[in-house]
Amino acid sequence: MAAWGERLAGVRGVLLDISGVLYDGGEGGGAAIAGSVEAVARLKRSRLKVRFCTNESQKSRADLVGLLRRLGFDVSEGEVTAPAPAACLILKQRGLRPHLLVHDGVRSEFDQIDTSNPNCVVIADAGEGFSYQNMNKAFQVLMELENPVLFSLGKGRYYKETSGLMLDVGPYMKALEYACGIEAEVVGKPSPEFFKSALQEMGVEAHEAIMIGDDIVGDVGGAQRYGMRALQVRTGKFRKTASGSLCSVSASVPEPAVSPGSPSALEWKVTLRSKAQDTGCSVASERPFSQALSLGRGGRHACARVRNSHVQPRVSLFLPVPIEDHGYTSTPLIPLQPHRAIPTWCLCTSVPLSPT
Repeated sequence: MAAWGERLAGVRGVLLDISGVLYDGGEGGGAAIAGSVEAVARLKRSRLKVRFCTNESQKSRADLVGLLRRLGFDVSEGEVTAPAPAACLILKQRGLRPHLLVHDGVRSEFDQIDTSNPNCVVIADAGEGFSYQNMNKAFQVLMELENPVLFSLGKGRYYKETSGLMLDVGPYMKALEYACGIEAEVVGKPSPEFFKSALQEMGVEAHEAIMIGDDIVGDVGGAQRYGMRALQVRTGKFRKTASGSLCSVSASVPEPAVSPGSPSALEWKVTLRSKAQDTGCSVASERPFSQALSLGRGGRHACARVRNSHVQPRVSLFLPVPIEDHGYTSTPLIPLQPHRAIPTWCLCTSVPLSPT
């Protein structure tokens, strides 16, 4: 555990995503992810400050906390940073009256907001409410405004429920952006203002905090760009084949397990991918290596070099490729074994952590 302490030195606060990290939603309220209740309890027993930072927009904050408590989590409403209350504050500050395209479960958050004669649109994860009729009404409201304003509560592509993957608000936000020729204001991760609000509520600085989530863009990328450290769990929406600015590395070790003195027995298959904004994903290189790797820069392209280091068997790591125009941190890629106390929270990381 010494390596963890060294790498996370100075961390005073932990931001936890909820959906896909603590639980998977679904019929009957969903189910807690194995190990997550104990993990939260352990964090709360430590000296670290804990904040729950979510883009959940199908439930009010009170309903979400009630669900988490029923699943066994120790959490209070005051510990949750969610986009709907943040959006209400912005609407009041700017004197805006929204047309709401939101789920019925979160509509109560806007009870104190004037929605007559709307001069903006707020879109959230409306679920079955994303009908053609409702989308077209939001489009019409925006097109009738001289200066159309669109707020999106998060911009995720999809999330995981117990029944499978579900479309999130992002695709519908993009449809309205394209149709109206505008850019939405995102309230929620990865917005810097959203992270700023959560950190202020915790009373810690960005360099003193770490974000734990299942979204490589909203959680890990957003936190990094704001100056935080970040870990991606391998639950929820995590996918080995997820597109984006990722470097995927997997190791397969034959039995018996390789000792630190024989790294040449490891067989690596490394895929480096680069992704320009909205242009899709292309494979930059794919080749086997016999030892552990670290990442470096080569102009606008990621590069890899062989480095002598032992790696635990059957560990897969996913990191943002350190390309300058994406703003991700360039860090060594060091293999990491799962946290012994949280066996299902394995291990994608944006900070260089060593095996324990």
